[in-house]
Amino acid sequence: MPASDVAEQSDQPWSRRRLRSTNERLLLDRLRAAGAASRAQLARETGLSKPTVSSALAALEEAGLVREAGTHAPERGRVAVLYAPDPAAGHALGIDIGRGWLRVALANLDGEVVARADVRNRARTSGAMADLVVTTAHQVVANSGVGPAEVAHAVVGTPGVYDEKRRRVRYAMHLPGWGRAGLFDRMRDELGIPLEVHNDANLAALGEYTYGVGAGSRLFAYIMIGTGLGMGVVSEGRLFTGAHGGAGEIGFLPWPGGQKPDTLEDAVSGEAVVESARLFGMTGQLTAKAVFDAARVGNPAALKAVGLEGERIAHTVAAAAAVLDPDLVVLGGAVAHSVDLLLRPVRETLRTLTPLRPKVVPSRLGEDAVLLGAVATALGTARDVVFERRTAS
Repeated sequence: MPASDVAEQSDQPWSRRRLRSTNERLLLDRLRAAGAASRAQLARETGLSKPTVSSALAALEEAGLVREAGTHAPERGRVAVLYAPDPAAGHALGIDIGRGWLRVALANLDGEVVARADVRNRARTSGAMADLVVTTAHQVVANSGVGPAEVAHAVVGTPGVYDEKRRRVRYAMHLPGWGRAGLFDRMRDELGIPLEVHNDANLAALGEYTYGVGAGSRLFAYIMIGTGLGMGVVSEGRLFTGAHGGAGEIGFLPWPGGQKPDTLEDAVSGEAVVESARLFGMTGQLTAKAVFDAARVGNPAALKAVGLEGERIAHTVAAAAAVLDPDLVVLGGAVAHSVDLLLRPVRETLRTLTPLRPKVVPSRLGEDAVLLGAVATALGTARDVVFERRTAS
């Protein structure tokens, strides 16, 4: 008899309850990781006895955590019922707060996005921005048809570093007033959902690891280039955030390229592309996108600005390579929409700068990376919360 079944004969009620919960969670995790399976298959793969598997599956089905997902007819023997997690047992909310856009998505426990909204961020104060987040999140949940009580957890991605002790964001330079203490506590209360706050580049890295080109990488760095500059580092599937959450804040590195002590963010962000284009002779109302579009049709000033941006990104990659030794560097953020124009100067310059040359590739997720990273992070907690709620009741 398997050891777990022997332990289940214990006379201590608390021990039996804990063991049943452990067995149920073991089966649920197996179904979520590897797909639908029969009772016999689960018994073979987990080492639990068939009666224990049957009992645990019955409890999970009664709790609404698993459901029948079809049948399997072997060449010999009886038709077997297949079981799979019920994705509608709970939901998780992901929120990406950027200077230009607010993105909100609701996902079921399988990670499938069931409702989403992308709205322009026209808020001019931190209070108005908080109101926009809460209103949009409520609308997404309402439009999904999911009851608010079914949303188990939410994760917000924001520029800067969230200080849990002081209840505020630090270093969000491009969002005026966003560092005000208690702002996220207010959003948490008005949403009525447990809420975590994470750096946007870190979440983008997790999103790219979970859904994009970072999957399977031993250690990779995600460099986010947009309004600002940030980096997320994922090692063996886990974020590296440093002692105070500031790991990856590469925008603060000094850049000795201007008349004043510039930072790397000043040199590499989308605004830097515009400044370079003006320096090379472009005029009019310029945006980074306009410069890249002009480069595509051969505008000489735009081509020079894009080449310079590629060289500066190469210096950023070289710094990351020297400190982290990643096997992969992913370029993401708004500027990465034009990464096809940047990859050649990045790679050519990198060859002249350092013998440490990680593979450099564009993000697969584009501007959805932060949002999907927030969803993936929220799901990790939501699955635990839903399991505890439903098995307890």
